[in-house]
Amino acid sequence: MTGTRDATYEDVLAAPEHTIAQVIDGRLHIQPLPDLLHANAALSIGGSLIRPFRLGQGGPGGWVILNKLELHVSKDILVPDLAGWRRERLADVPANVPFVEVAPDWICEVLSPSTHKIDRSEKMDIYLRERVKHAWLVDPLEQTLEVYRLQNDLWARVAVFHGNAKVRAEPFDAIELPLQLLWER
Repeated sequence: MTGTRDATYEDVLAAPEHTIAQVIDGRLHIQPLPDLLHANAALSIGGSLIRPFRLGQGGPGGWVILNKLELHVSKDILVPDLAGWRRERLADVPANVPFVEVAPDWICEVLSPSTHKIDRSEKMDIYLRERVKHAWLVDPLEQTLEVYRLQNDLWARVAVFHGNAKVRAEPFDAIELPLQLLWER
């Protein structure tokens, strides 16, 4: 009887260039780089949060926010579109380190046709297991932002925002986020 081995970090490193490789529940998942709608939504969210929450300009500060990083938790290797840590949990971005091993306080996954099933199910389950406090699922095609909070060991959907609304979404509800920026073409 021949068994299969779990995927490892070496498998991630051996993945083809211009792809995103993740290890989820022991399986290697390789996806193409995101399309332009996906990239625009992720950049717009990150750009809206950096000044008030990372730099403290026009907002409370106190966060480290990174995009497209490798997150190594347990045996899983994930690449969230955006992740944020309160500074008391990740004081500085480490130098010369290719990945982070501290589960974030917030993640944002931008859904695309090739990623939405894994993002909504397996990755959200891992984020729940790792006790990530907040999660955003953004769908640029449907123009929705779903906001989740860890509550009693389950994900509680706090809000769903649509279209071009200006919203306050936890944990970044100290500022108003114009959703129109996320869908801009």
